[in-house]
Amino acid sequence: MIPRGIRNHNPGNIRHGDKWQGLSAEQTDSSFCVFDAPEYGIRALAKILLNYERKYGLNTVRKIINRYAPEVENDTASYVASVAGQLGVGADEVIDICDTAVMLVLVKAIIRHENGCQPYDNEVLIKGIKMAGVK
Repeated sequence: MIPRGIRNHNPGNIRHGDKWQGLSAEQTDSSFCVFDAPEYGIRALAKILLNYERKYGLNTVRKIINRYAPEVENDTASYVASVAGQLGVGADEVIDICDTAVMLVLVKAIIRHENGCQPYDNEVLIKGIKMAGVK
């Protein structure tokens, strides 16, 4: 079975609340956004991560994931360990998410953790990341 986030073109499993670019006219999921294409869901995920850094100074895997996936809903410790491991950094090491290569690995790691798989090729991922404003 295809994971919910992949079916919804929302691989970050972003909940309803913001009027994201690329939202489908028909929202068929009562909890999570449904996007027209995966690039829009990836864009929204990257925008959230960029805002965490710009607005709140969250620049380590631990800080980012603690906000993105709070312990009330997730096993945040294993999430942090998984993402840090895929990035090849310590959980409290500062990362530069404005760097496309770093953002790419971070987005891939979040998608993999949220969905149990990461089905997108780099072209789709980079398109969504660039749509978010990462150069």
